[in-house]
Amino acid sequence: MSMENSTEIVSFVLAMYGNMGQLKYLYFTLALLFYVSVILANTVLIIIIYLDRNLHEPMYLFLFSLFVNEIYGSTSMLPCLMVHILSEAHDISAFYCFLQIFNIHSYVGVEFGTLTMMAYDRYVCICKPLHYNAIMTKRKVQVVILVIWIVSFVEVGVLLYFTIRMKRCRTVINKVFCTHHLVVELSCSPDRTVSLVHDLVFGLIMTVVGPVSYITYSYIQILRVCLKGSKETKMKALDTCTPHLVSIISVVFASFYILISQRFKSVPYPLCVALSMYVVTIQPLLNPVMYGLKLSKIRHACKNLLILKTSQLYIFMEYFNSTL
Repeated sequence: MSMENSTEIVSFVLAMYGNMGQLKYLYFTLALLFYVSVILANTVLIIIIYLDRNLHEPMYLFLFSLFVNEIYGSTSMLPCLMVHILSEAHDISAFYCFLQIFNIHSYVGVEFGTLTMMAYDRYVCICKPLHYNAIMTKRKVQVVILVIWIVSFVEVGVLLYFTIRMKRCRTVINKVFCTHHLVVELSCSPDRTVSLVHDLVFGLIMTVVGPVSYITYSYIQILRVCLKGSKETKMKALDTCTPHLVSIISVVFASFYILISQRFKSVPYPLCVALSMYVVTIQPLLNPVMYGLKLSKIRHACKNLLILKTSQLYIFMEYFNSTL
């Protein structure tokens, strides 16, 4: 078969799975546990925010979007990962490969966009409390969230449009999932302009450097206010900003690792596999755990919902027993 035209390549080979032997069942179980945990943790918090009207505030609307994105991101990777762990062949069709690239890259874009707006929300809340209700209205937040998702989808869609049209002469991807950079490396042409533009403009400047620069500026302003403010202001900032900072540090670490590892191949195999999946395995589980445990309003809403459901179950059981 001729490899001169990219349309003739209907599948790729994910070469990093290797021969796992009987350990594949252990890896499959771990992946399944991670996926179920991500779905349950994020779904519970999504339901709580949706049902509790006290949480229909800008910060929790951003969290709602963030938790939806965690499910979206983990679903783009883990089901496919579990299938390949148990499979003897590690082929993936070109369609699903490009779909996975679209999902993972848009997930990262939405993640950074949402965390950036959450930093702005904290900045306005702590540094300009008197203007908070006028600036951060529910309607504005909903529009911003929609724009974040649309912009991320459009950016990745435009990038993939040019990548799909490239001619490819090779089919082996040295990863456990599809990434844009490695698919571009399969091109017949020595020209790597598309890959460099993606890594520099989308991967580094727009997705990482821009948001991180603004988040850093926001926290410098917040720190200034906290140093001059009361103990109550400091505690409020600590309560709401700590999980956000942890989330930012985590996703920045994962993103920089992915960008660097694509260029340098000296990372040991097991560590390389684990870290390459970090952003769509650990991050989607870290956020709901951090925000669920740290934010008092979410803890109280969880407690109230649990008490309500327990009471309803008790009333139902009492009614059921009385009818017997």
